[in-house]
Amino acid sequence: MDWQALILSLQLAFVTLLILLPFGLLLGRWLAHTEVRYKAWIEGLVVLPLVLPPTVLGYYLLVSMGGGSPFGQWFAETFGFQLTFNFLGLVIASVIFNIPFLVQPIQRAFESIPRELGEAAAVSGLSKWQSFWRIEVLLAWPGILSGMVLTFVHTMGEFGVVLMVGGSIPGETKTIAISIYDRVQSFDLDGANQMAMMLLLLSLTAVVASFFASARLAVKR
Repeated sequence: MDWQALILSLQLAFVTLLILLPFGLLLGRWLAHTEVRYKAWIEGLVVLPLVLPPTVLGYYLLVSMGGGSPFGQWFAETFGFQLTFNFLGLVIASVIFNIPFLVQPIQRAFESIPRELGEAAAVSGLSKWQSFWRIEVLLAWPGILSGMVLTFVHTMGEFGVVLMVGGSIPGETKTIAISIYDRVQSFDLDGANQMAMMLLLLSLTAVVASFFASARLAVKR
């Protein structure tokens, strides 16, 4: 078992979720309520990481963040290191790649809330921000929880984008998915099976726990 790779994957999943959650909440709610004409284009951009091959997205992220790009050169000159092939680069790539896994469940959850509740909250004297936190977030919580679990689990198992942007540097960018691949390449099938089973059990436990939590919340409501 490559515990270093497992810990790195857990760290990447936690950081990705922590960064993406506020953005996902605001964007998901906005998409649920807005009627602008270009909404379909924004939704298309949100969904794009789902339909693009991970290597395609990883390639464009590598090109845009690498030392040969204007942004990559500026970042390296300003901060003294490159964005690619390090943990920070993995975080940026993971945040972008996981946008649909968080935003879409949140958007659907907010869409299911009757508009009349917001009007009733306004009549009762609640501001839009108070209505959002005290009413909408509580009602949309099952969808928010589902999006959080999907994002976390997907980050844990992501391979293509992580490999393209970060490579396979032990302790820095070598996640458990890459470690499984390396073990298979070296014909260490027992080691690969141990890590694959660990990843399977962690993912299944997280998904089942989210289903139970959502069901309990639905009963309470």
